[in-house]
Amino acid sequence: MTIDPFDPAAAWQVVPMTEAHAEEVCRWRFEPPYDVYNNDPWDTLKKLEIEFGDPKLREEQYAAVIDPDDGELMGYAQFFPIVGVTRLGLALRPDLCGDGIGPSFVRLLVREARRRKPEDEIDLEVLLWNVRARRAYEKAGFRVTDQYERGTPDGPKPFYCMTYKKGR
Repeated sequence: MTIDPFDPAAAWQVVPMTEAHAEEVCRWRFEPPYDVYNNDPWDTLKKLEIEFGDPKLREEQYAAVIDPDDGELMGYAQFFPIVGVTRLGLALRPDLCGDGIGPSFVRLLVREARRRKPEDEIDLEVLLWNVRARRAYEKAGFRVTDQYERGTPDGPKPFYCMTYKKGR
């Protein structure tokens, strides 16, 4: 693989998510309207053993994305298993959002999903209003394949399902 020296995400690595990574992610704060992506406090997730606060789930489904030069946490992903599908959940560190590195971050996660389950289709969900994320996903090779409402902590919200279409 050729690493583009002008694309910092091209050199990042996907590693197992540690408890320290999970705790750090819980301190991230996104500005409105993206603040819907803020996580609950680490103590809450750990106590309730939900999401990456559950050690078994963290080991099976979550990964951290780091800069190998200094070990700095750049983002994370969930590789949620559905029969025949790997659904990506992902977050780039808030201060890195909007800088144009999203598509290469997403492609890195697609490569990892392929490594884990090469036979699976890869998809993700995105809120309809999140045009910034949708554009990054499209540049990474995803296409809208469905639209629906589903429950969120704030009630039902409209989502697109996007499926990876490149490199099949």
